[in-house]
Amino acid sequence: MKILLIEDELSVSSFIKRGLEEQGNNVVQAFDGITGLKLAFQDEFDVIILDVVMPGMNGIEVCDQLKNKRMTDTPILMLTALGTTDDIVTGLETGADDYLTKPFKFKELLARINALVRRGTVSDENEALVLKVQDLNMNLKSKEVYRGSTEIVLTAREFRLLEYLLKNKNRVVSRTDILENVWEVNFDLGTNVIDVYINYLRKKIEHGFSSKIIKTVIGMGYVIKE
Repeated sequence: MKILLIEDELSVSSFIKRGLEEQGNNVVQAFDGITGLKLAFQDEFDVIILDVVMPGMNGIEVCDQLKNKRMTDTPILMLTALGTTDDIVTGLETGADDYLTKPFKFKELLARINALVRRGTVSDENEALVLKVQDLNMNLKSKEVYRGSTEIVLTAREFRLLEYLLKNKNRVVSRTDILENVWEVNFDLGTNVIDVYINYLRKKIEHGFSSKIIKTVIGMGYVIKE
C-alpha cells in the first residue's frame, strides 16, 4: 500500500513509518497540514493517516478540504490525543473514515488501516442498488436518500450506518454489531459514539415525519422494521 502520513511529531511519525514499512508499505511523510494537503492532491494514496493538532493547518481543516470539497475518496484515519466523544464525532463528521486516539498499539493502527482498505475494495455485484423501508429509499449507487419526495442529506458515516440497519431490516443489531460492521473494528471505542450517530440519524430521517423508522430494543440494540 501507498500511505500518506501527516504527523508533526517527529518521534511518532518515525515510529509509524518504520512499522508500516516493515509490513511492506510505501510511506510518504508530511510534517504539517499544508504540505500534507499538497501531497494528497499531487499523488494517489491507499490511505491517509492524519494528525489533528498541527501547525499551519490542523487535521480537521485538511480533512474538510479533502473530503467535503470532493477532492479525494481516499480513506482517512485521524490519529490524535483528543479522545472525547465530541472530538471523535467532530473528526468523523468532517469526513474522516476512522479515528484512533494516542497512545495506541501499532497492531491496532495496522488493523484500522487494513479495515479501511478492505472497505474500499469489497463489493457485491448482486447487491440490491436500492434499499427501502416505509417511504424511505436509499440508492447505494447514487448515494441518495429520500423519505417520500424529501431528500435526506447524510454524512458518509450516517449513510453507512443507515445502510447497515436497512440491510438487516427486521433483525435487532447490537452496538457491537454496528461497531464491527460500520466502523469495522472489534474493540470498544470507549465512547457513546454509536448512540450519538443513531440520534443524528433519527433527527434526519424521522423529525417532521409521521412515523418512526429506527426502534430501540432496550438492553439489546436497534432495529428497523417494516
